[in-house]
Amino acid sequence: MKTTKAAKSTPVKPAAKKAAKKAAKKTTAASGKATGVAKKATATIKKAAAASKKAVPAKTAASKKAVPAKIVAKKAAPAKNVAKKAAPAQAAPKKAIVESHAALVRRARRINRELAEVYPYAHPELDFENPFQLVIATVLSAQTTDLRVNQTTPGLFAKYPTPEDLAAANPEEVEEILRPTGFFRAKTKSVIGLSKALAEDFGGEVPGRLEDLVKLPGVGRKTAFVVLGNAFGRPGITVDTHFGRLVRRWQWTDETDPDKVEAAVGALFPKSEWTMLSHHVIFHGRRICHARKPACGACPIAPLCPAYGEGETDPEKARKLLKYEKGGFPGQRLNPPQSYLDAGGIPAPPLGAG
Repeated sequence: MKTTKAAKSTPVKPAAKKAAKKAAKKTTAASGKATGVAKKATATIKKAAAASKKAVPAKTAASKKAVPAKIVAKKAAPAKNVAKKAAPAQAAPKKAIVESHAALVRRARRINRELAEVYPYAHPELDFENPFQLVIATVLSAQTTDLRVNQTTPGLFAKYPTPEDLAAANPEEVEEILRPTGFFRAKTKSVIGLSKALAEDFGGEVPGRLEDLVKLPGVGRKTAFVVLGNAFGRPGITVDTHFGRLVRRWQWTDETDPDKVEAAVGALFPKSEWTMLSHHVIFHGRRICHARKPACGACPIAPLCPAYGEGETDPEKARKLLKYEKGGFPGQRLNPPQSYLDAGGIPAPPLGAG
């Protein structure tokens, strides 16, 4: 009976081993397949990673190429500024000079002597035959040119030759005559009021004192000095826009108020020179030392001027900027002094002349 049980139990073990082997094989196959899938997945991931690495440098390279372009553009931008700075090929204006008062007086008087040689015919550029005509013409010259005034006053004085005539004039008729000078309503009021004051307070005569002249309607210190210096022979400094501009360029003063400019410049010269000094400076300002484009290259006092270089320094180009007789053009007076004509000056044409 023992033998039989042993025989029966013996064959069970090989069957179990076979089943175990089969199960192991299946498990191994499954794990192999899983490993293969895993390998494939790993390979795919590696390929994707490689692709992404390749793609990133491409972007980086592109960005690297793009960045320098921006940098270059930024670097190139200042070149415009450099070009703007380098555009003026002219000499830079001189800086403020430091000199003693005595040195300033010497330089200022030398400039006046030089200008006297250049403009020996300097004169008031308003046409007039008597003090009344001069004071009226000077009042009318505000905010316009002397030429326009000279073209307008012949008609005015032909119709109203005396203060009494102008004082009794119809304002509308006077306005029509003065229209070309601009601000004609205000100027009409001034010249009629001025004429009434002359007729009523001064017997129809223009006074020869500063304190009396400045009481007249429309007459300030500038107008008063023009009249005193040119109609009465009494010295005075005329501070108009040209005079003020030039004396500041020459560093005779840095004042801008006309009264202070007058006092500062007057202290540099003998009183006897004041009237002609005014003519010399104003002539120079109108002909050569212009407000916007001074003709520095054609200026006779360039070595004495601290502002040399503010304008055109090339002699050929500067000569093209000259005005009036210096440039070969007509002056501002219809009836200029003979000395001006002898020097080559050309009379201005009357109003309406072609």
